[in-house]
Amino acid sequence: MNQPNNAAPSLDAYWMPFSANRRFKADPRFVARASGMYYYTDTDREVLDATSGLWCVNAGHCRPSIAKAIAEQAARLDYATAFNMGHPIVFEFAERLAQITPQGLDHIFFTNSGSESVETALKIALAYHRARDKGTKTRLIGRERGYHGVNFGGISVGGLPKNRMYFGGLLGGVDHLPHTHDPKRNGFAKGQPEHGAELADELERIVALHDASNIAAVIVEPLAGSTGVLPPPLGYLERLRAICNKHDILLIFDEVITGFGRLGAPFASQRFGVTPDLMTMAKGITNAAVPMGGVAASKAIHDTLIERADAPIELFHGYTYSGHPLACAAGLATLDIYRDEGLFERSRSLEPLWEEAIHSLDDAPHVIDVRNFGLTAGIELSARASAPGVRAMEAFERAFDQGVLIRVSGETIALSPPLIVELAQIERAVETVRSVLHQVH
Repeated sequence: MNQPNNAAPSLDAYWMPFSANRRFKADPRFVARASGMYYYTDTDREVLDATSGLWCVNAGHCRPSIAKAIAEQAARLDYATAFNMGHPIVFEFAERLAQITPQGLDHIFFTNSGSESVETALKIALAYHRARDKGTKTRLIGRERGYHGVNFGGISVGGLPKNRMYFGGLLGGVDHLPHTHDPKRNGFAKGQPEHGAELADELERIVALHDASNIAAVIVEPLAGSTGVLPPPLGYLERLRAICNKHDILLIFDEVITGFGRLGAPFASQRFGVTPDLMTMAKGITNAAVPMGGVAASKAIHDTLIERADAPIELFHGYTYSGHPLACAAGLATLDIYRDEGLFERSRSLEPLWEEAIHSLDDAPHVIDVRNFGLTAGIELSARASAPGVRAMEAFERAFDQGVLIRVSGETIALSPPLIVELAQIERAVETVRSVLHQVH
């Protein structure tokens, strides 16, 4: 039965994603509006957003120019299929994106989320090898502790145990590199950790086991975000690139989190100086105002699939909402803000202040490691023997009650503020984390 307009909504019907539903519904935390760096609760209490929503509101909340662009587009053209048709704004947006993607990755396939972007990239990789008459190259290589969304391809190449264990055998023909987290050698690292480049050489072992003729692609996050912020060791990504080149294996960077200024450059591959063959994106692509994602592909991959197709349709893949007009309008307005306000450059300039503030937590209660790169940080906590993950969850709840939104992943507090953050807001977020760590036992 529908609720009257003035009645509080029932909490029963909505099944919340990636949430402790019972815990939330026993003590709900609602936000009702947002502006700039802040959410506001249903009681109009201010909450500083130290996580850019979910790594995605890079330019801050409710930007008027984005809202205006969406409204104007909705009044002009609300929807158009991308199947055998086009509308001008999707071509304009693809062209604008190709101007900031890494050099050579200048063909954009639009999706609706990071998860869909990963599925798209994996399928493009398989189709590319088949088009080159190398159809045995079907094996996919992910990494332990990797997060690549929640579709079957993404959780198959992903390496988060809880995301995988409930859903059966997943895709066959998938292997995993070891993760790069090494707190004994790299504890409390500032920026890229010194040790661990040799972990990329594990790809050579996997190649020896399966043979390169059977391996299609390797997919990694340049900086692993959802697992608790793991920057790549110095030289690690370069070694992966070299090994993939040696064995004719495509390298895919999942930049859903690391894209659009999060690491002080348009994309992490530009910051690290390593260019993949395919790159996924989402989140900051529209400042999260309208769901959207994409895959940037090299000219070689695109042209091979187009020119060697055995049917009028070159790639049998796509979504009803690929290149949605409202998402394109939001994306163009978002790119304008990034450019006009110099937010990518601003992100890079804030790094020293961010690093200093974050590492002031090195000696806070329960902290066993602190990691940072760009405008990201992971504060890893010791686990309670009887209740893993609960200490971090309690810290999240207490921080929200004290006016700061943080994110937790397992035992790690993750911070990733909008790129418009000010020094006073950084200090407030860090001091709130310090306070709640003194409060939880």
